[in-house]
Amino acid sequence: MNFCGNCGHKTTEKIPLGDHQLRRVCTECGHIHYVNPKVICGALALWDNKVLLCRRAIEPRYGLWTLPAGYMELFETMEQGAARETREEAQAEVEIEQLYCMYNIPRIGQIYVLFKAQLVDGTFGAGEESIECRLFEEHEIPWTELAFPSVEQTLKHYFADRKTNQFITHLETLGTRLDHTG
Repeated sequence: MNFCGNCGHKTTEKIPLGDHQLRRVCTECGHIHYVNPKVICGALALWDNKVLLCRRAIEPRYGLWTLPAGYMELFETMEQGAARETREEAQAEVEIEQLYCMYNIPRIGQIYVLFKAQLVDGTFGAGEESIECRLFEEHEIPWTELAFPSVEQTLKHYFADRKTNQFITHLETLGTRLDHTG
């Protein structure tokens, strides 16, 4: 950001007083322009022991399968964001049950927050960002066609947790040099 979003003057890189990182700072009004991680909210939407997946009609990862999820909007809660994204991508209403999986993805500046949820009336369709949406039983999951590591990891957690009927909250970091996953 070469120009201040506050007053329009030029910015420069410097470490603000009391900070420890280089930031873009306005040379005129002193406004500090922070760049923070983006929050992605979504739902592991379930119906009759099946998982709702959406086949992406947009980049990135066009044509691959994902859970309904997307960027959180201002003035909404994470739960509202997950429900909105499910409505937009899968034309489905959900009842949020619990926070289920959280993923730190520091290499791309994202935080994924996925909620375990139940489809209302089992009704769904394909929204504008989806080629198709479908309910999958565990043996039908297209494991080699999943769009993101967070989707694969969430599905693995769900099917493992389902065996014990204990759905704990999972917190992990993905995409580090240590685990070599996306």
